[in-house]
Amino acid sequence: MSQADNLAPPPVETTPSFNMLRTLGLVATISGLLVVLSFRVTEPMIEQNKREAIERALFRLVPDAVSRRDFIASDNRIQPAGEGIDGEKLYAGYGQDGKLKGIALEAAAPGYQDVIRILYAYDPYCQCIRGFEVLKMAETPGIGDKIIKDPAFLMNFEALQARPNADGSGLEQAIVPVKHGTKTQPWQIDAISGATISSNAIARMLNDKSQLMSPLIQRNLALLENGA
Repeated sequence: MSQADNLAPPPVETTPSFNMLRTLGLVATISGLLVVLSFRVTEPMIEQNKREAIERALFRLVPDAVSRRDFIASDNRIQPAGEGIDGEKLYAGYGQDGKLKGIALEAAAPGYQDVIRILYAYDPYCQCIRGFEVLKMAETPGIGDKIIKDPAFLMNFEALQARPNADGSGLEQAIVPVKHGTKTQPWQIDAISGATISSNAIARMLNDKSQLMSPLIQRNLALLENGA
């Protein structure tokens, strides 16, 4: 037997798979705990910031309001907001005299870049929409963001009709966008040339929300006026 035959093969290095998996598992666990902890810590602050943003927007949209009360719409009725009550939120604004001045509601729809989320003011006495403010938007600067800058477009919402029909199942006339310069009816939205996707998104979200909420608000107007 030759000397070469007596030489043993070098040991094969093996990957410490168990140790590696244990380390990776530990890292993943710690990362998950940090994510959950960060969410727990920041969630109240995020909610507080959202409440403050909505309140500021409400008082801009309903300028005669000096106080606010929150309500929830669910199961085809409206009730004061409370712990554990889920549904559509309504923000009622009251004047110095305690009388209802207007109601703000959230609405959303896909735009060109991302979802557009707004807060809009509904006047239950003229049964119309009196303005909106964008809460979240990622539309193209100079094009899609014209929905918050174009004076002619914003004029659509001085008194946009959102009147319930006779049986309270929806709107008397759907809110619809029309080609720029062709608006003839109070329920039409004169779209912005070059920003029709964003314009249509505003019309769609207002129509969808108003078809449900405008009749419901009218049926529960006494409750909202009393504030309780």
